[in-house]
Amino acid sequence: MRRRSFVPLAAVALAAACTEAPTATLPVFDASAEMGVVANDGRNAATPLSGGEEVPARDTHARGTAVFHLSEDGSALAYQLIVANIDNVVASHIHLAAAGVNGPVVAFLFGNAPAGGGRVDGVLAEGTITAANLVGPLAGQPFSALTDAILAGNAYVNVHTNDGVDPPNTGAGDFPGGEVRGQIG
Repeated sequence: MRRRSFVPLAAVALAAACTEAPTATLPVFDASAEMGVVANDGRNAATPLSGGEEVPARDTHARGTAVFHLSEDGSALAYQLIVANIDNVVASHIHLAAAGVNGPVVAFLFGNAPAGGGRVDGVLAEGTITAANLVGPLAGQPFSALTDAILAGNAYVNVHTNDGVDPPNTGAGDFPGGEVRGQIG
């Protein structure tokens, strides 16, 4: 198993503000039995978001970082979503699926906001997810269903955009299916 370490939030924010694709993968939390090898009890995750991770890939300069902290008892996931160079954000979610595959929404991070909202740079959303916030295929399940999916590499974050002008998918700022994405686990 790889050793993972905590990245200070300032470094994460700096990575999100970059207009180029991140050159290194940020560490993710490991809430498994190996928690002791990770700084800060191993309950932290950060994942870079880019258009290249979307399915299909998106041509965009938008970037982001999703930062997570699992509560000590494993019953809640605090998050902060930071974005840069992105226009017309309408929503952001956690979805269930492996890398390269689209999947259903299981938790809301941001939205629903009106289309055509303009440029966003900085913290887009922050909050806490518990079992009561799970939707779709995880609705009514224990919170561990989400953490298990994350640890298995079967969860991702994406940020959806919409300029409010038909047709959709005309370019940056107009990808209702998602403009930037990053696998959490």
